[in-house]
Amino acid sequence: MARDRLIYLPLGGAGEIGMNAYVYGFGPEGKERLILVDLGIAFPDMDSTPGVDVILPDISWLRERAERLEAIFITHGHEDHLGGVGHLLPFLDAPVHARRFTANLARRKLTEKGQNPDAIRIAKPFPEMIAAGPFQVGFLPVSHSIPESSALVIDTPAGRVIHSGDFKIDRSPVVGEPFDADLWAEAAKPGVRALVCDSTNVFSKHEGRSEAEVAPNLKPLVASAKGMFVATTFASNVARLQSLAEAGKAAGRSICLMGRAMRRMTEAAVEEGLLKDFPRTVSPEDAASIPRENLMLIVTGSQGERRAASAQLARGKYFGIELAEGDTFLFSSKTIPGNEKDVARVMNDFSEMGVDVVTDDDGLYHVSGHANRPDLEIVQGIVDPQIVIPMHGEHRHLREHAKLADRLGRLGVVAPNGTMLDLAGNQPRVVDHVETGRTYLDGSILVGQFDGVIRDRVRIALNGHVVVAVMVDDDDEVLEDTWVDLRGLPELTRSGQALASLMEEHLAMQLGRIDTRTAGDDEKLEDMITKGIRKVAQDEIGKRPEVTVLITRLTAE
Repeated sequence: MARDRLIYLPLGGAGEIGMNAYVYGFGPEGKERLILVDLGIAFPDMDSTPGVDVILPDISWLRERAERLEAIFITHGHEDHLGGVGHLLPFLDAPVHARRFTANLARRKLTEKGQNPDAIRIAKPFPEMIAAGPFQVGFLPVSHSIPESSALVIDTPAGRVIHSGDFKIDRSPVVGEPFDADLWAEAAKPGVRALVCDSTNVFSKHEGRSEAEVAPNLKPLVASAKGMFVATTFASNVARLQSLAEAGKAAGRSICLMGRAMRRMTEAAVEEGLLKDFPRTVSPEDAASIPRENLMLIVTGSQGERRAASAQLARGKYFGIELAEGDTFLFSSKTIPGNEKDVARVMNDFSEMGVDVVTDDDGLYHVSGHANRPDLEIVQGIVDPQIVIPMHGEHRHLREHAKLADRLGRLGVVAPNGTMLDLAGNQPRVVDHVETGRTYLDGSILVGQFDGVIRDRVRIALNGHVVVAVMVDDDDEVLEDTWVDLRGLPELTRSGQALASLMEEHLAMQLGRIDTRTAGDDEKLEDMITKGIRKVAQDEIGKRPEVTVLITRLTAE
């Protein structure tokens, strides 16, 4: 009789930062009952995903086995762990468990999408456990940069797994629960087969810093500012919002929260009792009439997002408010790798206005929400797992974290997206490789990574586009009135001639020589025209554009 398997399968988040989705399963091969940990998103960029609104994990493997899915567990409310719920939950139809604050955010997402918010169930913290098929799952509180973050204690017939979620060791996090080493030790008492662990800051060798260290630095900065003071941070960092708002209040400034995500997070935190005595705020409309030296804005857009409040202010007026020389803009945040150009663009736009831009280059105004290497070592010492499986990191992070586990006398296993591990038995085994990828939210439509939509859009952006219209009569003779239209290409060639006219002249000669067999076959005719257009473009401007050929066939009445 075949033994049961305990499988671990990352569909997103292992080998990248963002888009977290991790499957656990227990049972006979091919019949395992499943749970899903997190269902997050990643954000697009104009270089590789132009026009895309959101990037989601490809959950095709799980959708095909949705009848075996017992439940979904969300570790915390960050978009890269929660953001996919509103888009993908209808395909999975399973209950979603989360702690109260995270559940509040999840229910808002479902309501916005016209879905039933009752699918979200509120979980109490460990040691309370939730039954889900062969699993018992508990929410183990951790400190992070958003309240009520949790690791998961996952009990299975093959042993206990602890899934860390995002965490840091912070014993004074301002808002939310401090790291509780005793509670973690209690969770580890039965023995832990595997620790599946955050790897984001594995290369940072200094000890992590507490959120409480930021507030004392903010107050003198805000107090010394002469004009308007504006700060941006991650909207989900409720503790930082509290510290910033208190610094503004202490300086005698009116506080305005600007940006939908900022207001949504604050409202949820107040509703759940996490934010108490938050300074009174004014609306953006009222803020426009307050003297600038008496005003503090706390705005979204710490990563330079074009539609967020920071970028809007950098481009000019926003809600009637305009920054000017002598104002101060603080980035109380870290720039996520890949966002450097967007952030620099916003900074430079402010600089051109005469705004003083303050960053966290000196480590005064931001602390990370992720565990540095010393924190990882401490947690491994508390949990003492047999196996360490790094997650939440690029491949280099996973590999370095596995090396760290090996040096500490434990077995580190690198399992990037699509790698299915069996954790039952004496040694973890790779038992399958699942095709994983991305799903794009493009407008209101979900588009597969290999559907060609985004690929074609990138090609057009890189190469330009030529539309060619030809007419063919009922005798399969191509008429002379061939028409060319250019998009994203220069109108004139190096010699100053009109590119479209050169293409039309080339086609006139080319089409005047073809036989009726080619003219009568749409595929052959399109191929010939495409090659001709690309040859002219290559010769004249050094580009090979995308070509669309419109063939109209005339028939005698």
